[in-house]
Amino acid sequence: MGLSPRFPAGIGARGRVPDVGAMTDRSVRPEGLSAYVAVTAAYWAFMLTDGALRMLVLLHFHELGFSAVTLAWLFLLYEIAGIVTNLSAGWLAARFGLVTTLYAGLILQIVALGALSRLDPTWAMALSVPFVMVVQGLSGVAKDLAKMSSKSAVKLLAPKDGGGLFRWVAVLTGSKNAVKGIGFFLGAALLGLIGFNASVIAMAGVLSVILVGVVLVMPPGLPKGSKTARFSHVFATDPRVNRLSLARMFLFGARDTWFVVGVPVYFHQVLSDGTPEGARRAFFLVGGFMAAWIIGYGAVQALAPKLLKAGTRSVADITRLAVVWVGGLALIPAALALAALVPGVWLTPVLVTGLLVFGFVFAVNSSVHSYLILAFTGAERVTMDVGFYYMSNAAGRLLGTLLSGVSYQVGGISLCLATAAIMAGASFVAARRLA
Repeated sequence: MGLSPRFPAGIGARGRVPDVGAMTDRSVRPEGLSAYVAVTAAYWAFMLTDGALRMLVLLHFHELGFSAVTLAWLFLLYEIAGIVTNLSAGWLAARFGLVTTLYAGLILQIVALGALSRLDPTWAMALSVPFVMVVQGLSGVAKDLAKMSSKSAVKLLAPKDGGGLFRWVAVLTGSKNAVKGIGFFLGAALLGLIGFNASVIAMAGVLSVILVGVVLVMPPGLPKGSKTARFSHVFATDPRVNRLSLARMFLFGARDTWFVVGVPVYFHQVLSDGTPEGARRAFFLVGGFMAAWIIGYGAVQALAPKLLKAGTRSVADITRLAVVWVGGLALIPAALALAALVPGVWLTPVLVTGLLVFGFVFAVNSSVHSYLILAFTGAERVTMDVGFYYMSNAAGRLLGTLLSGVSYQVGGISLCLATAAIMAGASFVAARRLA
């Protein structure tokens, strides 16, 4: 990957970590690059199933005739669970160790997939919707345990010179989203080929094998946690962390307002001719677009340090870039919303092109945010601040998920995109206070 396995600043010749409070102990530090690879592999495995599961649930229940608002409800508990989990995950990692919370996330995802395999298509909506919501909530807990653990580990492992932190977090985040994009296509393809139940069983089996492999190769030495860690420490004390978290909430709300329900349902309706074969073909096309969007988003995230020449910029310079890029982002869904007011055969290719441009600008924004949260926090508070930050991330996804279903149900794709533009504008207002 072109990354040097140098130890971060503060690691002595014998590889020991100084005492930095709740996040560290006196044990030997793992070699930076090998631990980073193991953490990244675990995160990849999780996000592959996470992306596949999202498309499986969305397209399966859309095919069963669920409305846009009902589809949004299926994901609400997932996002609510993310808010609660991120608020406590930082404390859990500080208390029990990063490796423990990472493994817990993988195990919970396996349990969630197994539970979904018990879903019976003959159940009434009054039973199937709450069941899927609860299982999705469990998956939301799993995802945010895995995410917080992986991102916090990067802060402790990355070299501090030459933009090393930005590079390492960009590679982790970018590759994760590329893998999640593959998962989007995999979920849609599996639904068309082997059906819902067989798909979730297969994913649970593969993830179980990967979990065993990661446990066997994970090097020792990541922080084991400290009994002195207190839950009250999870709330951020740095105003920069609070402002960045607010900007992050609206940023991801802007994406998920169109991404979760509106655009996938719109594309499926446009591309399907109403026959079973047409619906199956639309699954592949919608899944392919969503996969391409996420993969491209991940690739841009990984390239963001080079695009922004991060190695030669200060934290203050990159903070100012966060404001500029999110300002440009708000203009894209606003323009697409206006275009959608005049329907026609030309609208779908225009939306595809515009949303790909949105993905590029959004990816740079997201990568800058992921760097800034680690730049703003110290090693002694990394899991706490990262957990708080991703709590805001989950709150944005929750808001976006709800708005996606409601705005599409009320005003179609045009209102959905206009709402996304308003959310991006709110992120710009919040980010301006950082610079």
